[in-house]
Amino acid sequence: MTTTFPDVSISTERLVLRPFEAADIPAHIEMMNDEPVIAWTSTPHPYTTRDAEEWVSRLAPAERTEGRGLVLAVTEFLTQRLVGLARLQNTNWRTRATEISYITAPWARGEGYATESVLAVAQWLFRDQTFERIELRTAADNTAAQQVAQKAGCISEGVLRNAWIARTQTEAGGWIDIRTDLIVWSLLPEDLEGVAEHMADAGGYGSFTDWN
Repeated sequence: MTTTFPDVSISTERLVLRPFEAADIPAHIEMMNDEPVIAWTSTPHPYTTRDAEEWVSRLAPAERTEGRGLVLAVTEFLTQRLVGLARLQNTNWRTRATEISYITAPWARGEGYATESVLAVAQWLFRDQTFERIELRTAADNTAAQQVAQKAGCISEGVLRNAWIARTQTEAGGWIDIRTDLIVWSLLPEDLEGVAEHMADAGGYGSFTDWN
């Protein structure tokens, strides 16, 4: 039984999702030091050049080679600029299920890139990798992440109470940990029916026809 994802690049009309490269490091550092990313993820803070280099050279590739998941840099097709990342983790190869998370660079928000990348990965997983379930977990107050889940057609399944540690900024400018609930979402193959077509008709993005 296959226990690792292929070393893949996924293309849409606007985006290319591919493995991280050394050239992504400056943009990756900027993205990971953005306030919403600090607040809602467990990323080191401040996020340094050393952190980024370790991520690109060791941590991200290991997610795939060790069978846990897959990390993809999300880039604009025309400019090749880094707009975010999509990550698969906690993959269960027997049940063909995995968990997806996403981060969008501050300058790229509001363009639908996160939803587009989630749907691109989902279609690849369901069609080419014969997966049966994708799970998302969003912090209770992270409305932006919840909107992405809803637009991608995910179904809310319930709440994991007090299950995550987020961060909030103090008046002095520092960050402190706070506990929060997690909303659990799922996406099954049948949930995608009509979602991509609806988004394309609304001008969000084109159909996924090019897969590398």
